[in-house]
Amino acid sequence: MDRIPKDTTWGGPLLVAVGAALWGTDAILRVPLTRSISAPAIVLDEHLLLSLYAIPALILSITALRRLHLTQWLALIAIAWGGSGLATVLFTLAFATGNPTTVILLQKVQPLFAIVLARVLLGEPLGRRYWPWFVLAMVGAYLVSFGTLAPFWELGRAQATTAALALGAAALWGSATVFGRFVLADLPFPAVTGARFLLALPFLFALALAQGRVGDAAVGLRVSTPNLVALALIPGLVSLLLYYRGLTTTRASVATLAELAFPASAIVLNWLFLRQGVTLTQLGGFALVWCMIVVLDRLAAPAPEPRPAAWAGEA
Repeated sequence: MDRIPKDTTWGGPLLVAVGAALWGTDAILRVPLTRSISAPAIVLDEHLLLSLYAIPALILSITALRRLHLTQWLALIAIAWGGSGLATVLFTLAFATGNPTTVILLQKVQPLFAIVLARVLLGEPLGRRYWPWFVLAMVGAYLVSFGTLAPFWELGRAQATTAALALGAAALWGSATVFGRFVLADLPFPAVTGARFLLALPFLFALALAQGRVGDAAVGLRVSTPNLVALALIPGLVSLLLYYRGLTTTRASVATLAELAFPASAIVLNWLFLRQGVTLTQLGGFALVWCMIVVLDRLAAPAPEPRPAAWAGEA
């Protein structure tokens, strides 16, 4: 599904797994910040720090940026505002309202959104066999969210809110994956990463301004700089660069399994540092989701090119 060479190496899957494992540090770095700083302020501060990488990365790719056409710029804005901006705010809010382990486990439904959007936006074939497996995956996601098969309307408000926020973040990140594959046809991944961070800043500033949280962002940078720097670097920049570097030489089915390093490390770290557990029902739902993702990865045939003609036009 991604732009991957035919030959794979052991180094690629290892880099994917290491990058995914670093995502597991997100909760233990982000949750303490939510106790004193609002979610929009945390994400704005995070992206302000990441702009120190983004600006040089984009300057070095200025020639490639000038060749982009309108649809690719719109895709970059969608990645930045949706995937890097709003999704991270929803993710942070979910941490502030519920169990961090549940929030993280729910992110594993992200490939499901990506597969569906790849079919709709990029024209990648799915086939009739896809949909029964998709329904089973949604059942697994429900179990991960709530630890029960009780109807949604019988659940507690806080529990439902946490799941809705986490699923919203997963949907936006899945969308960013599809738009990213489209843009990567003409822009190297370090530049896509930089654009994702930098273009999100106007959206995040406007969001913080509308909620009166710009002052929170200034305070956060002043009193929580070490935590914010760690959040921006470890589960943010370093993990993303490692992950996409590994993905260039790793097949999608292998990368999907390598990403299990993320929830595995997150569950352990959340238990050690946040004292957050996970139920057997949630683990069962998590296993069901991953089984379905592996099946769906095999059913969804990869597109030969990341940019289809319907999107590219004549550019």
